[in-house]
Amino acid sequence: MNWKKELFVNNEHYTYFDLASIVADYQKKISDFPYSIRVLLESLARHQEITDLENLIAFDAKHPTGVVPFRPSRVVLQDFTGVPAVVDLAAMRDAVVQLGGDPKVINPEIPVTLVVDHSVQVDRAGTKESLSYNTEKEFERNHERYQFLKWAQQAFDNFNVVPPETGIIHQVNLEYLSDVVIKNEKNLVFPDSLEGTDSHTTMINGLGVLGWGVGGIEAEAAILGEASYFPTPEVIGVEITGTLSPGATATDLALYLTELLRNEKVVGKFVEYFGSGYKSLSLSDRATIANMAPEYGATCGFCPIDEETLRYLRLTGRSEEQVNLVEAYAKQNQLFYDGTETPTYTRIITLDLATVHSSLAGPKRPQDRIPLAEVAENFQDSLTKPTGPQGFGLDIDEIHRKVVLQKTEASIETGDLVLAAITSCTNTSNPSVMVAAGLLAKNAVKLGLHVPTTIKTSLAPGSKIVTQYLEKGHLLEPLAELGFDIVGYGCTTCIGNSGPLDTEIETSLKESELVVSAVLSGNRNFEGRIHPLIKANYLASPPLVIAYALAGTIKKDLTREPLAVIADKEIYLQDLWPTQEKVNAYINDFLNPDDFRDAYKNIYHSNERWNQIETSKGDCYEWEDASTYIANPPFFTTIHQPTSESCLNNLSVLAKFGDTVTTDHISPAGNIGLQSPAGKYLKAHGIAYKDFNSFGSRRGNHEVMMRGTFGNIRIQNQLTPETTGGYTKLATTGEELSIYDAAMYYQKEKIGTLILAGKDYGMGSSRDWAAKGTNLLGVKAVLAESYERIHRSNLVMMGVVPFEYLSGETAETLGLTGMESYRFDLPENPTINQIIDVTAKGEQTIHFKVKLRFDSKADIIYWKNQGILPLVINKKMQKEQA
Repeated sequence: MNWKKELFVNNEHYTYFDLASIVADYQKKISDFPYSIRVLLESLARHQEITDLENLIAFDAKHPTGVVPFRPSRVVLQDFTGVPAVVDLAAMRDAVVQLGGDPKVINPEIPVTLVVDHSVQVDRAGTKESLSYNTEKEFERNHERYQFLKWAQQAFDNFNVVPPETGIIHQVNLEYLSDVVIKNEKNLVFPDSLEGTDSHTTMINGLGVLGWGVGGIEAEAAILGEASYFPTPEVIGVEITGTLSPGATATDLALYLTELLRNEKVVGKFVEYFGSGYKSLSLSDRATIANMAPEYGATCGFCPIDEETLRYLRLTGRSEEQVNLVEAYAKQNQLFYDGTETPTYTRIITLDLATVHSSLAGPKRPQDRIPLAEVAENFQDSLTKPTGPQGFGLDIDEIHRKVVLQKTEASIETGDLVLAAITSCTNTSNPSVMVAAGLLAKNAVKLGLHVPTTIKTSLAPGSKIVTQYLEKGHLLEPLAELGFDIVGYGCTTCIGNSGPLDTEIETSLKESELVVSAVLSGNRNFEGRIHPLIKANYLASPPLVIAYALAGTIKKDLTREPLAVIADKEIYLQDLWPTQEKVNAYINDFLNPDDFRDAYKNIYHSNERWNQIETSKGDCYEWEDASTYIANPPFFTTIHQPTSESCLNNLSVLAKFGDTVTTDHISPAGNIGLQSPAGKYLKAHGIAYKDFNSFGSRRGNHEVMMRGTFGNIRIQNQLTPETTGGYTKLATTGEELSIYDAAMYYQKEKIGTLILAGKDYGMGSSRDWAAKGTNLLGVKAVLAESYERIHRSNLVMMGVVPFEYLSGETAETLGLTGMESYRFDLPENPTINQIIDVTAKGEQTIHFKVKLRFDSKADIIYWKNQGILPLVINKKMQKEQA
């Protein structure tokens, strides 16, 4: 098999694995394969995984079977999920030392970059001092975590940290980190590919780079040389035609696709874009729709390399030599899309860009798109709809309710905005929508409009480049005049780090439980995520965020009603909205390659606060017992005790959930309540409430995180229907108490526990603590109607067994109350997707069958080793001792 070919470019000779030759040896044509599958084929050939390669070449696009091992070229981490991943690596070094090994056997085998972007909170907003104040608070709060990361930076090879105040991981990845095509020390050329510990890693697919989000556990495995296994995907081709209508933005396109593809049920599938309309999209627009893949449920939204990819690489300051290499390799190896041939897809969905119009999504989910003209009416309808993803279950009179603030005598009505945030890599990466926001703000200021003082406003650029072009175009000033001052370079509101509202407003909202709203340019608006007191949250483009802030309420129809009245003159949205020609002119005038080179020069050492942090040296970390941020996790205490199928007998239900329980519900990232189990733990350790920080920032401490598991204030356990939040009822006594306390009771009584759930269990961010916390609470299994891909994988990798109801069956149809004792007849040597007998004993005994969601042989191996981390240690030790 002579699959290696030569490539001559930039006066250098390179070698590569030729895709056309590989598939020709199996009597196939490379043009039949989707571009994303071609990347997988190349990886399998390069790693000499011939059996898997042959299986993938032979796969049936309409009905794919089997699994594919994925070995990414690199891994990216953000700090919320990255810190616990590095904590695990440090703990693994300790475990290796205790077993008599060399700690350095635990070391990244591929390049790893951690970007600190999730820790900054919007403590102060609406002033010129916001950025410096929030940054100072960030370093003050997170000193222990940053010390730990500085240790890791010197302890591990192949590991770099992008310090705070640089940008959001996915935007930095897009604008700087990715080479698209990689050359190694032997001048072998191959596609860039990656896994990241954030579900929006999919954004990089906009650049023609295959990658997706995984849990921290799976990322750790990839870092240490283990392949990730996933079912051979269906590849859904999305043919884009036409051009966007005037006024429609990339955000609107992303919301349309999210709604369309959710309805088309692409969960767990690859989505690949093509068509004449695809060729018309800027790369920033492609990155915007690729970023939203987790919202439409796909593993990735792949955008093949073409001329636009090369143009973007030049715009962002990549070297001409690198651009030449990308072009030559992609064209030579059939990875360059020219539109002349359409691969064979599982099926094709068509979207005409001309049908895309201004929209929002909300009030609780990103897939619930609402045309701009229907937002006000939709909000009113949501008040009286049953409590759930689209309703609040209130009386119609709620629409007229309001509270009056004593200090200012200002009033806040149902539906009024109390928060407006331009945030998130989804949109801040896109100059088109950011410039549009700046121009709209400029027009608003010129006409004398202002934002009500009851609204907290913020601007969090995704990278320094955004600040540069807004500043050069004199657009920062009008944004700041409307209160959209820069508050930090990070995810901020989109990840739940919106910070506090005005004290009087927070008190009023707690007392009144008024349904107020937020509008943000983020990608997620799940319950309790944006701010615990804001119940109605809407996703919108950056210019619409400003428009709604000016209007002050979600109840106003911006297509027909004036935003404001100035000197008896009615000001409408169309009076402020800039033309696309004006936006394009600004981008052409104020954005060039030198800006990107300036923004990213000396990226790893440009932050002086970061450089001044002192830390310990050495191969093993010096754990501090008093730390409430970083602690040695107890994942390796039973490393030599094999898993037994008997662990699935006599299980009590810890919690019973309905549909759409997200990883935000399972493992919240934001506020730590004073009276919550985690809050009580911190208080007992001498931490003042003002210093609690967030769950996200404390993910390096298992004691805090296990207490926060299933602790979202909006989670609804059906065992305690009258109580919202992390509470449950003991099956043994009927007592109601926190889920954490119940879990500790069951562990003390040596009773294993089970989670019952509905559809899409674990959807949302690739949050490894959603699985880790489940494990530490003593949960042995989860039984759900369906799973989001990443969370199912994370559960398996933490030794928790995922089961699935058979088609047409649910807890309700089977008569399961959650007060039964369960036995799963899992054999000693289970098989992939095996049908398992279950017995539930309660007031009556119920026998039924479920599907075992071990989707690959690797899943079975993980379970037998109590998870992937003990497995890796065992393999490393065996290799060292051989």
